[in-house]
Amino acid sequence: MKIIFDKKGRKSPAYRFTYYAIAALILSVVNIVLLDFIAVGTLTPDFLLILCVWIAVSEGQFIGIIAGFLCGILFDFVSHDVIGTNALAKTAAAFVAGWFYKENKQNVTIGSFRFLAIVFVSSLVHNMFYFFFYIKSTEIAFFPFFLKYGLATSLYTTVFAVFAMLVKLQRKGV
Repeated sequence: MKIIFDKKGRKSPAYRFTYYAIAALILSVVNIVLLDFIAVGTLTPDFLLILCVWIAVSEGQFIGIIAGFLCGILFDFVSHDVIGTNALAKTAAAFVAGWFYKENKQNVTIGSFRFLAIVFVSSLVHNMFYFFFYIKSTEIAFFPFFLKYGLATSLYTTVFAVFAMLVKLQRKGV
C-alpha cells in the first residue's frame, strides 16, 4: 500500500480520514463492550469524545464538527440511545475543541497538557448538552447534577485523554 504525503509532509486526507473512521468504529465497540469494567459507579469515560477532540485539534473546526456528528450518530445507533443526542453533544464539543486548532501546531497541542484542558472543556460542553435531555428539571437540583454529570464525568474522561497525549508524545519521540 502506497501512502501519499502532501506538500507539508502529512499523510493524505483519505488515509487520515480512513484511520479516523476505523478508530471511531473500534472505540464504539470498546464503549459498548468494555466500559462496564472501568466504570466508577455510574461514571464512564467517553472515548469517542476524545477522538472528536483529537480530530478537531488536528484537522480544524469544520472537519471536527463533521467528525463529532458522525461519531455521535454512530454511537447513537450502536448503543440504541435516543437518536441524535450523542450527535448533538459531540458536535457541540467538537465545535468548542475546534477553537483551539492552530495550523501546523497540532503535534504541539495534542502532545501537551493543553490537550487535556481542551478535552476537559469539551467534555463539560458535551455533558451539559447530552444530559440536558435526560434530567427533568424537577428530579434533581442543578448543583448536584453539575457535580456528577458535568465535573466528575469530565474529569474521568480527561484522565483517559492522558493516554492519547502519551501516544502523541511517543510518536514525536520525546
